[in-house]
Amino acid sequence: MAKLKFFIAGTDVGVGKTLVTLAILEAANKRGLSTVGMKPVATGCRATEEGCQSDDVVLLMEQMSLSLPYNQINPIALEPALMPHIAAERTGRRILASQLVGFCRGVLMQSADLAIIEGSGGWRELLNARETMAGVPRELRMPVILVVTTNRGCINQTMLTVEAIARDGVTLAGWVANDLLGDAEAHKDLVATLRSLIPAPFLGSIPFLEFPTAQAAVSHLDIDSVITG
Repeated sequence: MAKLKFFIAGTDVGVGKTLVTLAILEAANKRGLSTVGMKPVATGCRATEEGCQSDDVVLLMEQMSLSLPYNQINPIALEPALMPHIAAERTGRRILASQLVGFCRGVLMQSADLAIIEGSGGWRELLNARETMAGVPRELRMPVILVVTTNRGCINQTMLTVEAIARDGVTLAGWVANDLLGDAEAHKDLVATLRSLIPAPFLGSIPFLEFPTAQAAVSHLDIDSVITG
């Protein structure tokens, strides 16, 4: 069973959860830790000879040190680039939180030093008409690392998400700021404001990257406080 486990959540869709997931795996790999990653639900996938696959999940599989089959790392791969509950409806499927929890437990049983599960969308991203992605880390009792992108509405989005995580009884292990707009001055000011507001460890600030890779992002993170237990 994985010794350390974290759920990567975002304040919204497209904030850089995959980049942060890959960077944390890269940092752990450099420290000689065995790693495994998972993205239970992926949308916007492409048809391949091996089935429907997500480019992000392929990157995840290349970054982690353990080798597992694609359908274990991403058991629900949906072609429509839509919110999970809508993408599932369009393809005649239904996603249940209990189903995802079961898939995740299978990966968490792997003997890895560090396991990362990447969520989809924001904290309250719908899986079906009644359940949200938040039910997965809550049921698994997994601490969360929150990814925040610094834009005009980030303070409101971030604080609502932090409050929701606390209300759900889930531990916020830390947070990462990711600059997607390329305004370095605004990014710096917003990070300073958020650091004064978020009651959790600040794990780093990723500047705007023209080519966002794990290798480029990892130098901007300090994850010792979470990976050392």
